Amino acid sequence: MEKKIVLSGIRATGHLHLGNYYGALRNFVEMQQEYDCRYFIADYHSLTTQPEPELLNGNVRSILAEYLAAGLDPEKCMLYVQSDVPETCEIYTLLNMHAYLGELEKTVAFKEKARKQPNNVNAGLLTYPVLMAADILQHKAHFVPVGKDQLQHLEMARNFANRFNHYYGCQLLVPPYPYEAKGEPVKVPGLDGSGKMGKSEGNCIYLNDDDRTVEKKVKKAVTDMTPTEPCSPMSEPIANLFTLLRLVSDEATVTQFTDAWNDCSIRYGDLKREIAQGIIRVIAPMRERYESLYADTDYLNRVRRDGAERVRVEVRKTLDEMRHVMGIRFF
Repeated sequence: MEKKIVLSGIRATGHLHLGNYYGALRNFVEMQQEYDCRYFIADYHSLTTQPEPELLNGNVRSILAEYLAAGLDPEKCMLYVQSDVPETCEIYTLLNMHAYLGELEKTVAFKEKARKQPNNVNAGLLTYPVLMAADILQHKAHFVPVGKDQLQHLEMARNFANRFNHYYGCQLLVPPYPYEAKGEPVKVPGLDGSGKMGKSEGNCIYLNDDDRTVEKKVKKAVTDMTPTEPCSPMSEPIANLFTLLRLVSDEATVTQFTDAWNDCSIRYGDLKREIAQGIIRVIAPMRERYESLYADTDYLNRVRRDGAERVRVEVRKTLDEMRHVMGIRFF
């Protein structure tokens, strides 16, 4: 039985953090055993914010090395950089002919980005969902792991596929659906006492942070007064610290600190030290592999070239089929 195709990409906007690892990356490593997985670094998408060229190039290199360090295996999945597959841009152009201004202007992400960068509301920002659809539909992917903020874009990709198939009387493009992860989704909180870990919030532990940096960041994590009543409810900042503790420590340690909270003997300094050491145990091996991989430009370039070659063979077929049904062919 043919494996189902799963596709996921990440924008080239800097280092990966603990939220990326527990939220998706750890699952990606497991999924490559079961599915036909394609993972890519979305540098075209990053251009909507117009990053400096050297910053963009460095981000692509860092994320590729971090993907590999976390356990993605180019022998078990297709791993590539978006801009290394020029066919994507032509598929994007063809899909744009069936994407309408009104629907693009209504997307929540576009309105939010336009509000945040009013002096840079570029056409790429408006047609971001079409490029995302091209990323997905070119592979005829069945599933895409997405967060809630990207569900609307995935629904649009499904609409574009159905619209294209209906207009040209074919079943060429495969409507994609969200990948349903096993178990409850992991939401990694930031260190600022609220919300989730994210680059824009500045509350991250990055996968390449050294031990001292991890300790400093966790030491500054927001707390509140220690409990004065046994079994008191936890405030959000404290509940967040316990969420981090459960991610990186064993059950006995979690029970120890939970009991200390309940009997009002907890010391936040001890809690933070344990969290920091747990995080270091998780990321230190990845950081060491990352440093070795990042320095090996020959290997990284080989992974890029091999990944692009494999993807282009497949994507070219989809593009040729689209061109044919649209009438773009020799007489």
